[in-house]
Amino acid sequence: MDLVRLKDARPYDAPRHFGMSTLRLQGEGATGAAGFSVGLSQALPAGGAERSASPRERVYLVIEGELFVSSGDSEAVLGPLDSCWIPAGEEREIGNRTNRTTTFVVVMPTREEQ
Repeated sequence: MDLVRLKDARPYDAPRHFGMSTLRLQGEGATGAAGFSVGLSQALPAGGAERSASPRERVYLVIEGELFVSSGDSEAVLGPLDSCWIPAGEEREIGNRTNRTTTFVVVMPTREEQ
């Protein structure tokens, strides 16, 4: 078992993100998890990620606050314990459109899908 306590989680750089703090909880060097990674993100008011596509699918799970998500022709606002799945290759944009910090979990495979 690989255990990561929040106090020991390491920040990581999330390309094309702004006004956000990101911590790696599992995988990608944080633990031995080989098939997926888990990150904890906090978006400040007006923080988010630019519209872009990734070769890796991902799941967003909101813990606190609200997260605006736009993907393909769909838009949604996720609240606490709401989640969404973004397929590999689909453009998405996320953002915090409130005046409170939004905390959410990001889960994605560690390898690009073939």
